[in-house]
Amino acid sequence: MTHDQYDRQDPQEQFPAPDEQTGGQQSAPGRTGRMPDTPDHGEDSYRGTGRLTGKRAVITGGDSGIGRAVAIAFAREGADVLITYLPEEKDDAEETARLVRAAGRTVVTVPGDIREEEHCAEIVRRAVDELGGLDILVNNAAHQMAQEGGITDITTEQFDRVLKTNLYALFWLCRAAVPHLAPGSTIINTASIQAYQPSPQLLDYATTKAGIVNFTKGLAQNLADRGIRVNCVAPGPVWTPLIPATMPEEAVESFGQDVPLGRAGQPAELAPAYVFFASQESSYVTGEVLGVTGGKPLA
Repeated sequence: MTHDQYDRQDPQEQFPAPDEQTGGQQSAPGRTGRMPDTPDHGEDSYRGTGRLTGKRAVITGGDSGIGRAVAIAFAREGADVLITYLPEEKDDAEETARLVRAAGRTVVTVPGDIREEEHCAEIVRRAVDELGGLDILVNNAAHQMAQEGGITDITTEQFDRVLKTNLYALFWLCRAAVPHLAPGSTIINTASIQAYQPSPQLLDYATTKAGIVNFTKGLAQNLADRGIRVNCVAPGPVWTPLIPATMPEEAVESFGQDVPLGRAGQPAELAPAYVFFASQESSYVTGEVLGVTGGKPLA
């Protein structure tokens, strides 16, 4: 039996436990097709109800993981989407685009590196030109690389890449998008439980995620008088290609076991949070962080 997101299920048993998942070690940024246990993005389960009909969205990192799940959900809710991806993730991006088209919506795919300021501006320009405007910006793309030695193993090159991908791009994209966002539009950022409970191996990544939480709260106040809402989703452990591509094998094998529900989340379980923030249902919510963590407290 195929369940959708509205069917009652036991959250402990809904998806595989850590001892039942195999990531398949690979190089960054990671490909979905190389994972023996492919993440669930809602391909067979997400049921839309028209909550985003006529909206136009940009989703960074929309090729795989949470980004793909959000693209599927948005499309099935009636939105047209632009997804960004690194050139080496083309195969994943094409599969996401296929799923959006299958939902009857328009999709624009934009390869490139969001560490480049001009590329961020180009993403917004293309959304406005090719989708006819912009209503939703989802800042989802991120980079991490675990370092067992902590700060002494983090190179300046790595630190620069993490900050440029996770924070600089967020700023550039928001700055470019705001002039095109009408009242009622939304910006949704992706933070992490790492913003509140940082792992020593992810010091640089956790630092950027804490910055995203602060940026979200500040920008929400900045844009309130324009009628633009800004919110943030903070995932816990989520099963995506980023995990086997950036973490040691032993960590992948136990990934997700430390949360109360006893397993990693699936991208499909994150998508409804983004739909909520993108929809009119959250009209009185701005500057908020929604944790989707399997029961592990954010604070």
